[in-house]
Amino acid sequence: MTAGRDKVLSTLSMAMKAGRLVSGETAVMNAVRSMTAALVIIAGDASDGTKKKFTDKCSYYEVPCRTYGTKDLLAHSIGKEMRSVIALTDEGFAGSIIQRLEEADIYGKQ
Repeated sequence: MTAGRDKVLSTLSMAMKAGRLVSGETAVMNAVRSMTAALVIIAGDASDGTKKKFTDKCSYYEVPCRTYGTKDLLAHSIGKEMRSVIALTDEGFAGSIIQRLEEADIYGKQ
């Protein structure tokens, strides 16, 4: 595991503990629609339908969206079961993750 990936996962864990992260399709969609989502992260192994639904919705609501990791990796980092999509609701955590993904060049921008 790369240092950049470790930092992203630890930031996700901190955001979850701080109550600044929502997970699961329904909760994330509600956060996007209510404009409380600062960043949406979609697992790389999510279904094509899930990827399209969230990239389209994020584009419409102008919410940054990234593809990162796998469902298992995202879930493990936040202490939950399999998750296809998560959203950070804090600008600070979101900015930190975007910066770390860009520095490590390990993301696929949507």
